[in-house]
Order: sequence, then structure tokens, then C-alpha cells
Amino acid sequence: MSAATPKTTAEATSAPAYKRKALFAAAVGYGLDGFDLLILSFALGGIIATFGLSDVEAGSLSTITLFGAVLGGIIFGSLADRYGRVRVLTWTVLIFAVFTGLSSIAQGYWDMAAYRFIAGIGIGGEFGIGMALAAEAVPANQRARATSWVGVGFQIGVFAAAIVSAPVIALWGWRALFVIGLFPAIFAFVIRRGVEEPDKFVQSQRGQTAGESGDSAELPTFGAKIRALVKDRATVKITFALIVLSTVQNFGYFGIIAWLPNYLSEKMDLGVTKGSLWTAVTVIGMLAGILIFGQVADRLGRRPAFWIFQAGAIVSILVYSQMTDPSALLIGGFFMGAFANGMLGGHGALLAEMYPTQVRATAQNVVFNIGRALGGLAPVVIALLADSFGFAFAFALLPTIYIIQFLAMFLLPEKRGVELE
Repeated sequence: MSAATPKTTAEATSAPAYKRKALFAAAVGYGLDGFDLLILSFALGGIIATFGLSDVEAGSLSTITLFGAVLGGIIFGSLADRYGRVRVLTWTVLIFAVFTGLSSIAQGYWDMAAYRFIAGIGIGGEFGIGMALAAEAVPANQRARATSWVGVGFQIGVFAAAIVSAPVIALWGWRALFVIGLFPAIFAFVIRRGVEEPDKFVQSQRGQTAGESGDSAELPTFGAKIRALVKDRATVKITFALIVLSTVQNFGYFGIIAWLPNYLSEKMDLGVTKGSLWTAVTVIGMLAGILIFGQVADRLGRRPAFWIFQAGAIVSILVYSQMTDPSALLIGGFFMGAFANGMLGGHGALLAEMYPTQVRATAQNVVFNIGRALGGLAPVVIALLADSFGFAFAFALLPTIYIIQFLAMFLLPEKRGVELE
């Protein structure tokens, strides 16, 4: 990052065109995350047949990808705080692209598991770094809307995977899905080449560099960044609350999206075609909810927005679990998706506001990926409950997690409209 033309850089990163480019780059990157997770789900049937895997082995490929994402989030979050948001996001896309492509030529379980783990490392950095980039690229009063657009990118990636997966598998088989996964990664790499680092990050780096030439200020090490998340009692409370929020967010999302198609097609007797359509309406609700949440959070504040959507998630999931009429399930799915996943974009703004610039991407990725790892247990937990008590009962219990999330909001200060540190 050059410091020779500070005025030019500051002017470039404050222009409306820059904000749009930065948000678009961040959203496309996070869209890769959603696209990858869902194409793997669609490909599992073919992978099982090709390699003769058990259901447990096949399911472990998703878990391995998420574990890779946790590791990648921690590594690349720290690197982004040192070398820049845009630069490190570009590195993550290259890793994702190469190992997604290699997944298409896997010859068995172990090399596929290795490819999925390393691809997961690549996509693991997308959430936190993209959210940090979006939060730093816009004024304080637009922050939640900006990070919500990044969350929309994830849902569009999921939606795109849902649209292309079935016809691609029918025409060319499951391996072609991973070849197609290369193209959005290349696209993301290209658009990021024209995006500057946000001025907030550049100023932070200059301040630390100036400190180095004076007394003792240094760029924080990885260990120092992790310690910054628990540096005092107040920060421990904040980090704990954000891990709770991230865990519930991911648990609710994975719990719904992993089992909803099966629940609708088999348990509600809608069949595969209608089950897919009804699930798509729920995904559209998720997308709409993210956009609405950003507006509410920037106008009313973070706490009111989360509380409104948490209450909506509790009610909508509970009501949905009791529905049996197909029309009611279609409408109810939209609202359940909107409330249960609408908060996703708000996590980016909330995490950005709680930590200083020099550790922001690290904090985003560490906290959210811990939540993703814990929340990724949702499909297993719901399956165990469903085996004993039925899917309707399992879904009916899901709202209890949002009560925990509701209470965690009391531990977080309100920072709507406050400039980032």
C-alpha cells in the first residue's frame, strides 16, 4: 500500500463510485461462500455413488469444508489487518478457485476431503474481510445497509447454486459443478483488481507506521490481535455476546436450510419439485429480510433491529412448524426466512463497530467462524431430535435459541452512527 499520494487515495475511497465497487467486490466474494456450500450439498449424491461412500463420510465433507473455513477465517482475517482488505480477499479467491477446480478431478474420499478443506480455507476469509471492507467504505449512518448488501451476496450465491445445480448434474454430472465454481471465483478476482483499500484502513496503517518511527508502536502480531478480543472485562463481555449471536445465526440458518427441502418434499408430501420451489421462496424471504434489516438497523439502532427480528424469528418458526396447508407453508416460509436470516447483514456492522481498525478483520472472522463451527452442528442436532420426536417438533424447538440471542443483546453497547475507531 503506497503512502505517496494520500490525497488521491482518500479522494478515491470517499467517492460514491468507490463505495459501490467496494460493496460489490465484498458481496461477490461472500456470494462464493454461499455458492460453494450449496453446490457441495447438491453434489453429495453423485459423490456417494462414485466413491462408494457412507452417508457419514459424505456428510463429513461439508463439516471438513466448514473446519477449513474456520482456519481460513482466522488466518486471513489477521493477514487482512496487516496487508489490506482487498489484497487478502484476492488471495482467498485464488485459493478457493484452484481447490474448487481440483475437487472436480478427485479420485476418492481422501483427496476430495483435502481439496474441500483447502477450498474452505479460501472461502473462510470472505465474511469477515468483506464485512470489514464494506463497513469501512461507507459513512457511519449507512453501515448496516452496506454490510447487509454483503449478506445479500451470500443469499444470491445460494440461490444461483440452487438454480444451476440440478441441470448441470443432469447434463454433465456432479464434477461439472466444481468446474463451474471456478468462474465466479475468477470474476471476483477480476473486479477486485480495480478496488483500492478503504481510507479508514490506510489511515490506521499510516498511524501505526508513524508510531514505529517514534517510540514503540508496532503492527500488532497475530497473538496480540487475539488478545485484543479479550483484553479487559468489557471486551470479554462484547466478544462473548457476539459469539452467541453468531452461533445462533448460523445454527438457525443451517438448521433450516439443511432440512427444509427434505421436510417439505417428504414429510409434507409436496414432492421434490414443489419442495424445491417452496424452499426457494424461503431463500427469497431470507434475501428480503437482510435488506430490510439493514434499513431498520440504520434508522432505529442495532438493538431494536435485532430484537424485532429475533421476536419475529421466534413467532414465525413456531407458527411454521405447526402448518400443514401447502399455501400456508409457502407464505409462512417467506416470513420465516426473512426473520430467521435477516439479521445476517447486521452482524457485519455490529462486529465492525465493536473493535478497532487494526484488529477488525481478525475479530470479524474469528468471532463469526467460531459461530459458524458451532452453528454447523444444527443439521445433526435437528436430525437427532427428528428421529426421536419428528421434524415438526424439532423445528418447534428451534425458536428457543433466539431467546438466548435476545438476551445477549443486552451485553452490547449501541453504536449506531458512531465513527469506527
